[in-house]
Amino acid sequence: MVMRNKYDKELKEVFNKLTTMCREVIMMIESSITALVNHDEQLAQEIIEYDIKINRLERDIEDHCLKTLLMEQPVAKDFRDISAALKMITDLERIGDQARDICEISLKIGNEDFIKDLEHIPYMAKVTIQMVKDGVNSYINQDLALAKSLHKKDDEVDDLFDIVKNDLIQLIKSNSETADQAILLMMIAKYLERIGDHAVNIGEWVEYSLTGVRDLY
Repeated sequence: MVMRNKYDKELKEVFNKLTTMCREVIMMIESSITALVNHDEQLAQEIIEYDIKINRLERDIEDHCLKTLLMEQPVAKDFRDISAALKMITDLERIGDQARDICEISLKIGNEDFIKDLEHIPYMAKVTIQMVKDGVNSYINQDLALAKSLHKKDDEVDDLFDIVKNDLIQLIKSNSETADQAILLMMIAKYLERIGDHAVNIGEWVEYSLTGVRDLY
């Protein structure tokens, strides 16, 4: 019983570190879009450099997960919980990479006037941020329904990407001089779509931790 209590305490620490990592990558997404919209090159550079901290968090949580597993012979549910956490931090780390990539594109755009209103890109970011929050919260709270709901939200992100893509294609057709920035903005929208995909992955790993089954939709 003493060992079990210690295991539960270590697992709670994994939850806490995962929550911290989630909070950090959400900050990166928010800041990357702020840097884009405001042409804030200093903020963009800060977020690019901040990605190093996310990589360190991933390694720290990975080490903690493995240490927790070695404490005692885990039962099936313990193994699934830790396995899910290990998979989720990989998705969170990649989300951080994509926020960094958005900042790198923002620096390429620099102070150029935008060729179109950016309303859909910030909204895509808002939806994906909520998806990441919901994915991690579904794990912490063992909420299967919340985890499964991420697929529906991802459909909204995919629809938004199609809107952005089609708008930019029309701009290029009507004025070829917009092509360079249009391609950069399309890449940003694509990175946000991928963040949504990673959030869905997190939800699927939560489902696995709770049921032993990972449904691929």
